[in-house]
Amino acid sequence: MFSPSIFLQGLGLGASLIMPIGAQNAHVIRTAVRGRHVLPTVAACILIDVTLIALGMSGFGALVESSPRVMMAARWGGAAFLLWYGLRCLRSAWRGQENGVADDDEAAAQPGSASRALGLVLALSLLNPHVYLDTVVLLGAVGSSLAQDHRTSFAAGAMTASLLWFSGLGLAARRCAFVLARPKVWRAIETFTGLTMLVLAALLVRAA
Repeated sequence: MFSPSIFLQGLGLGASLIMPIGAQNAHVIRTAVRGRHVLPTVAACILIDVTLIALGMSGFGALVESSPRVMMAARWGGAAFLLWYGLRCLRSAWRGQENGVADDDEAAAQPGSASRALGLVLALSLLNPHVYLDTVVLLGAVGSSLAQDHRTSFAAGAMTASLLWFSGLGLAARRCAFVLARPKVWRAIETFTGLTMLVLAALLVRAA
């Protein structure tokens, strides 16, 4: 039975967890400004979130949380990847927009660049333990505490938050690309993205 109030509860909690800047959001903005593989990137972020929310509602969150070795491996692996990605963005900012765009244009012209773009989204999402903690563990725990006939409404609300947020973020960044792609602004975006990734990596190492 669908419950509008429970749906809004899932929508609100889902939005509060998804909207703060993180690896996925920073990457969506970066991709949208460059104007390449925007739709697959946004679709992949939504699909990953929807899948993880569904897993959390099925009780998978409790299994993940009860396995310290899995969480430890995810933290160190995620920290290593975020460190690499953050340094990559800072290097692009240091070299300036022209060199960074030229490098990416050359890479985009090569076969399989769309596959590499999707691979990067998967890595940023699935190698980041915060994604699991937010979607699988936290949303799963809250949703599982509800009455059985309310869980579907809660999950639908949380999934809708992901759909609306990533779609809106990609569209807004793409519409503002003419401003965001200016050399100074782009370097600021690259610097901010790089620093965000380094902070997330440091937080993961600290929590390990």
